[in-house]
Amino acid sequence: MTGWEIALLFVAGIGGGLTGSIAGLASVSTYPALLMIGLPPVTANVTNTVALVFNGVGSVRGSLPELAGQGPRLRRLIPMGALGGLAGAVLLLSIPDDGFENAVPVLLAVASVAIAVPKGADRSAVPTRAARITQAVVIGLICVYGGFFGAAAGLLMLAVFTRTEMVTFAEANATKNVVLGVANAVAAVVFTVAASVHWPAVAVMGAGCLIGARLGPIVVRHAPATPLRLL
Repeated sequence: MTGWEIALLFVAGIGGGLTGSIAGLASVSTYPALLMIGLPPVTANVTNTVALVFNGVGSVRGSLPELAGQGPRLRRLIPMGALGGLAGAVLLLSIPDDGFENAVPVLLAVASVAIAVPKGADRSAVPTRAARITQAVVIGLICVYGGFFGAAAGLLMLAVFTRTEMVTFAEANATKNVVLGVANAVAAVVFTVAASVHWPAVAVMGAGCLIGARLGPIVVRHAPATPLRLL
């Protein structure tokens, strides 16, 4: 890689780590950067997934204060994240990803509206068992998408958590960081074994992701929730 390509991937990694740990939009920054250095779309996609493992590590480490007391929720959702990430990775290696890529703008728009609109239900109401099962299934499907392509997967997950759980935005973001991090890590293992990964790009972008993702939860912790929803 040339000097400018290294710089591009590192800066994109920082931006992706920051936005990914705040709103789940890491791939919006990182995936185009990989295309810009000349990687084919599928290679860029799998390389992006592997690099974003560092985003998961940094964002979970930064979210530890908000994860306190979330054990039961995480035990319910982490298996769905792992299964979804596995299914998404297998799907990517089996069929073209044009359909998912074309759906990204629509998914972004729907998720942005969902997360920006204040929740109308009584936040003191405890979710029913049926509601929790439905939530877990939806999260699993989002993780399938996350393992397949991933752009806006975190935003979709945030939209689900903020409208179905009695949690703050920071707590919902922390849960998202863990569950999506698991899905991404499982998909990355599959790609490492069965796909062509551009490892120099992973090293550079991953370093940037680790830095940006470590800072993101700090921003969420101290910034007002309403502006973050709108962003």
